[in-house]
Amino acid sequence: VQLVESGGGSVQAGGSLRLSCGASRDINRGLCMAWFRQAPGKEREAVATVHSDGAPTYADSVAGRFAISKDNAKREQYLQMNSLKPEDTAMYYCAAEYIWRPACSTRRGPAGFGSWGQGNQVTVSS
Repeated sequence: VQLVESGGGSVQAGGSLRLSCGASRDINRGLCMAWFRQAPGKEREAVATVHSDGAPTYADSVAGRFAISKDNAKREQYLQMNSLKPEDTAMYYCAAEYIWRPACSTRRGPAGFGSWGQGNQVTVSS
């Protein structure tokens, strides 16, 4: 599945941003969709996942501030980011893989996803 991202940008601490990710195929049939981020000098980490058949999962660092959602009809997923902090500054990527629901979580590393968006920069200033 091909993924195309939009959104991102620069915001002050405490602000909000929304990322969008469009898919080339239906996203309601066994597809795990995720958002990863990678800051300079750091490994790529999962921040949120959602499966077509299950509830979302979040990394501890963003739980309560970020929300992942999807619109099956539009073949899009979203990441709403609230109460942003400078440490949230990173390149954000959407990802997808056809896997069974229990395997779809933020514990799944980037090697477990075969489809990736192009990445969008999010910069949070203090």
